[in-house]
Amino acid sequence: MNPTLFESHHLVKRYGDNTVVDDLSFSIEPGECLGVIGPNGAGKTTTIRMCLGLTAPDAGSITAFGMDMPRDALTIKAQLGVVSQMDTLDPDFSCAENLLVYGRYFGLPKALIQSRIPKLLEFAALSHKADAKPGELSGGMKRRLSLARALVNDPRLLMLDEPTTGLDPQARHLMWERLQLLLQQGKSILLTTHFMDEAERLCSRLLVLDHGRKIAEGRPRELIAQHLEPDVVEVYGNGALALAQADEHAALRALAARVEVSGETVFFYTAQAMPLLAALGEHHHHLRALHRPANLEDLFLKLTGRQIREDG
Repeated sequence: MNPTLFESHHLVKRYGDNTVVDDLSFSIEPGECLGVIGPNGAGKTTTIRMCLGLTAPDAGSITAFGMDMPRDALTIKAQLGVVSQMDTLDPDFSCAENLLVYGRYFGLPKALIQSRIPKLLEFAALSHKADAKPGELSGGMKRRLSLARALVNDPRLLMLDEPTTGLDPQARHLMWERLQLLLQQGKSILLTTHFMDEAERLCSRLLVLDHGRKIAEGRPRELIAQHLEPDVVEVYGNGALALAQADEHAALRALAARVEVSGETVFFYTAQAMPLLAALGEHHHHLRALHRPANLEDLFLKLTGRQIREDG
């Protein structure tokens, strides 16, 4: 059995009276993608910063590749690849030069880096942009270049902090394809994301954080089965909200295990969708209904709530 690649033990981080990360433990196995999801302010980015040795925990410990952070920080970082939320590409260098300069930070020989650059640019679908500067690239191209740069030292573990935020759907899908290729090559990934479809596609295991604490952990489909009814019927249109509130619709609500409202949509969670759909079709055919299986977004909203939170 392969040894655990990365482990955090009872991490705590406080800023004044605010506990941002609260007794957090997790591990990453070789070849897996561990996803970290949670609302704004849940502690995701602070956790990544502690894992990178950029922020010191107030309590707890981190081990990576059999070494201790921060004692062995330089040796550990030599085996990590990082893509942060913000664009940190050097605007004065071309794509190829960004890779070369970054590789030199690891002490890699120039000839070795130059031998890797063509394959990295090809992996990022940027071979035709080798001489272009970041300012000439689209948002998706910049994110792929950041990913290629994170691979220049051939890391064992990638830490990606919301790597597809701000990308259009086509650019996101291309990024997902590249990350899947890395997993197939045996790389390990720690991924924070706000996109539930991204987490479900890429992650073999998930941590759900809220207020700095781990509130759930497991494989995506297993978490969905554990916490949710299997079917969801979304109902919307003029008069839909009355279905969740009015006494006259109590019999309809009784056909679902749970009813929730978000905006102008009523969500019916049920193990038997057909009686509910039949009742809607017979008595409320003017409303629009969507029947679908429960997904990670439903899980996220059940565990962390539907109210919007500001950053911080």
